[in-house]
Amino acid sequence: MPPTRDATEKPAPQAASQDGSPAFTLAIDIGGTGLKASVLDEQGEMTTERVRVDTPHPSPPNVLVEALVKLVASLPHYDRVSVGFPGVVRKGKIITAPNLGQDDWQGFDLAEALGRHLNKPIKVKNDADLQGLGAIRGQGVEMVITLGTGFGTALFDDGFIAPHIELAHHPFRKGDTYEQQLGNAALHAAGKEKWNKRVRKAIATIRALTNFDTLFIGGGNAKKIEFELPSDVEVVSNDYGMRGGIWLWRHDRHHLILED
Repeated sequence: MPPTRDATEKPAPQAASQDGSPAFTLAIDIGGTGLKASVLDEQGEMTTERVRVDTPHPSPPNVLVEALVKLVASLPHYDRVSVGFPGVVRKGKIITAPNLGQDDWQGFDLAEALGRHLNKPIKVKNDADLQGLGAIRGQGVEMVITLGTGFGTALFDDGFIAPHIELAHHPFRKGDTYEQQLGNAALHAAGKEKWNKRVRKAIATIRALTNFDTLFIGGGNAKKIEFELPSDVEVVSNDYGMRGGIWLWRHDRHHLILED
């Protein structure tokens, strides 16, 4: 297995409230199999152990919101909330949710719904975008992929985040999409050896598509990569999926975060 860059190795951002006092950010990571949360301090460090519960299935919006409210009830004080969601998000509203039940979610205002329950300002962004915001260095073209229940992607240019595209649902090989070939179900169906061959091919395909300077691989299944990665590809800590949430409250992720 390739080495993993730990989240503590990366300089964290400063974050302060409008009056200049430290601001604490509740970071929520919604996954197809698990819901995770922690509170980040002004340095982007977790102030408490991460809490986790299984993602309810089926998972319509009201059920998931209720599960998130229960999940974070025991966490300490926070001033604002960042949420990573496994699908396309526009201004806090869900456009797609392929691993949660798309029809129920389409057009749902997750930021508004959570805000009513938590009484805090909420920002919601695609989960791979958040992973990338936590992982990137702001140097050149940086690509992020996440290997988990599904397959997530995010793309950055000198720290600028590109509009989100769902590469997961584009054709990859043998008529299947990236998600069908590389998601968790595919890993269990094909086995580690075949899955690793597919990951290697995906890296080569994405390299040809983006000409990335660096590719970061996150997600729970990144630890199952068993081949030596090229020097410009590295596995990063899955904690970046939450730690990246602090950057949603900055306007200088190296230069600028573009709002959806």
